[in-house]
Amino acid sequence: MPASRPKVLVTTRLFDEVSTRFLEAQGFEVVPSGLPGDALDTHIPDGDLNALLDGAVAWIVGQRAVTREILAAHPQLKVIARRGVGYDRVDVAAARDLGRVVTIAAGANDPAVADHTIALMLAVLRRLKASAAAIARGDWRVVSGADLTGRTVGLIGFGRIGRQVARRLSGFDVTVLVTSRTPDPDAAGVAFVPLDELIAQSDVVSLHAPLVPETRHVINAATLKAMKPGAVVVNTSRGGLIDEAALLAALEKGEIAGAGLDVFEAEGDPEKQAVAEALAARADVVATAHAAGSSHEALARGNLISAHCVVAALAGTPVPPGCLIADGRVK
Repeated sequence: MPASRPKVLVTTRLFDEVSTRFLEAQGFEVVPSGLPGDALDTHIPDGDLNALLDGAVAWIVGQRAVTREILAAHPQLKVIARRGVGYDRVDVAAARDLGRVVTIAAGANDPAVADHTIALMLAVLRRLKASAAAIARGDWRVVSGADLTGRTVGLIGFGRIGRQVARRLSGFDVTVLVTSRTPDPDAAGVAFVPLDELIAQSDVVSLHAPLVPETRHVINAATLKAMKPGAVVVNTSRGGLIDEAALLAALEKGEIAGAGLDVFEAEGDPEKQAVAEALAARADVVATAHAAGSSHEALARGNLISAHCVVAALAGTPVPPGCLIADGRVK
């Protein structure tokens, strides 16, 4: 009787046939979550998740929290591969302690998120939401907006996505200011400045930093008050970078002009849902549902990178560049 193939659980949404066939060709059994194609794996109850993980040697995960309890309950689970690039929902310390490997799909969604960032900047500045709503109710009067061209744009964070945003902005004849923990003296077309200078001078403040204790609520009541009255805030990184209650208050008071938000604090804290909904309902806020990295092309790249990470980690060979977050096999 032939030996059973090692099991790879896939709970991320929209995992495609190309990546499935790749894993199968490497000798793995690919087990899907059973959720509808566009459903988040956060909807899987704990009991169902534990049943799905039974016997799995690798888990390609979307938004589901990966806790110490889950890892401890499944000692045969060797690899946790995030299809995205954020890993704040993975207990990385636990993974190291328990000898597991954690990877991300580095580079998969960089172009998509950078494109989405520019789209949000333009949508907010040109007041596309208010214009579309007016036309929908039969009011065809012009809704005037503002140009991106000639503005000052501040980027908080200058990793892969921040750099791609800066490249796209070069076509808009803007001044690009950057605040980063690791300034790059060779970066062309940008000026590295302290955060307070960036906040005070920027017409658009765009967030591209990881969510760590030092960056949590980097946009808060004080920084919002220090912005220009016509400033716009854009966040395609992590919801926790903004104190959203303070952002809502600033918008209500007219202290800033608008916001483009793809991520919200409520994604990790259901108690913040009311604030997220209040923000999304405003005419001066353009909101999307953590969709920046979910173009068809980006999802396909992320799926295949995750699959390659699983195969490499289980084989003991190097994972794709930039993808290794934790390797508990190395003590």
